[in-house]
Amino acid sequence: MASTLPDHPHTSPDLSRPAATPHQQERNGRVEVHGIDHIPETERRGRARELFSVWAAANVNYLNLVVGGALVLTGLSLWQAFAVVVTGNLFWLGTGLLSVSGPAAGAPSEVITRAMYGVRGNRVNNAVTGWMISVCYFALNLAAAAVAAFSLVERAGLTPTTPIKIAIVVAIVVLTLTISVYGHAVIVRLYLPITLALTAAFAVVGYAIVRHADFGWTQPEPLTGGRLWAAVLAGVTLIASGPLSYTTSADFSRYLPVSTSPRAVLGWTALGGFLPSVVVGGLGVLGATAVDMTDPQAALQRILPGWFNPVFLLSLVIGTIAVNALTAYSAGLALQAVGIRIRRTLSVLVDGAVAVALTLYALLVSNFLDTVSNVLQLTVVLLGPSTAIYATDILLRRNRYDGRALGDESPDSPFWYRAGFNPAGALALTGGVVGAALCVDTLYTGPVAALTGVDLALPAGIAVAAVAYALLMRRRV
Repeated sequence: MASTLPDHPHTSPDLSRPAATPHQQERNGRVEVHGIDHIPETERRGRARELFSVWAAANVNYLNLVVGGALVLTGLSLWQAFAVVVTGNLFWLGTGLLSVSGPAAGAPSEVITRAMYGVRGNRVNNAVTGWMISVCYFALNLAAAAVAAFSLVERAGLTPTTPIKIAIVVAIVVLTLTISVYGHAVIVRLYLPITLALTAAFAVVGYAIVRHADFGWTQPEPLTGGRLWAAVLAGVTLIASGPLSYTTSADFSRYLPVSTSPRAVLGWTALGGFLPSVVVGGLGVLGATAVDMTDPQAALQRILPGWFNPVFLLSLVIGTIAVNALTAYSAGLALQAVGIRIRRTLSVLVDGAVAVALTLYALLVSNFLDTVSNVLQLTVVLLGPSTAIYATDILLRRNRYDGRALGDESPDSPFWYRAGFNPAGALALTGGVVGAALCVDTLYTGPVAALTGVDLALPAGIAVAAVAYALLMRRRV
């Protein structure tokens, strides 16, 4: 939807943006005034190394611990599981690559992807990959945090009745959305102490796990041949779905000066996601030799010091808040990029309200989140190709993006293409999704997976989408 503001007839500034001097909102600790609009060079600040704590705080978390243990439960040996953890987390390099477009364009990922799909086509892209999937992840993480908080309430001697459960969920969401609403500056400043606090908490967890781990443990029935490869590829896909879900990494690098080294942006982003994910995931692998990882929250409390159990539960809640604050922030930008004329602050609140409704329905009424969780297993079919297209576009353009031109939503926009859609992006994404769907083996088994016995959805989707987009866009770029 093209903007109708008279001063900038073809751009989409955040409706909440007042007349302000550069850095005013940073100095006064005010709510971030920018939405999906271009960030002028005069308002850029910071260094690439700040990105490390942003991504580390989101990945020193319970989910990585659980996933690490799940790999052993699928039949992998310790060293096979460790190798899968490392390999799957190498996809953080892709997240880092996408983040280099932020300083170049001075715009969030939700706007930069207009270069790939066209102004109108990008609205569809943001509605699905940017907003819908983000809200589902928000609800899943919120449910996990709520369960940990319920345990804290029980330890305090209270019975978590329905009203108390509702109050807990709402309280967690309020804390999460407060961070998201205040925005980029608060995230950058707050996530370093959060990273340090979570690292200290998980160091205690790690010490307890290492003390009780059996380093000589072996699978009763080791996997071999096709079964082994199927488990390995499924594990890599599971691990990779984490970094692949962050196709919006430019959202958190767009305030950096345009002169910031792309290598530094890529490196600090990738390292911030990779290092904690590998360490915590590795602890999960070891934990599977010491406790029953089918119920890790309860099992781990048996080997942790009694005084530390409440701290452990609290760290699970804080870690989830850190993850969801990033998710809600990007989902709010995605809602704007869909074309809805709404302030960023209000769009974040809308995302939170939807996530609360889904979570409460799941926790109090049905097993809705089980269904959502199963659906999200298929997101790699979409996220793999979309990440590949974004990365390929960055390489084709040599990371040269005109942020102001990307903000032009009129038919005169250089990214209008054909009726607002870029055929190259649409065809490449369709081809990648179809290729991945033929090879997937999760909720359903694609024909290729049925023949091979392994899930090749991730490499197939990425390869098809990247090659198709490169061939279709090479001349135009």
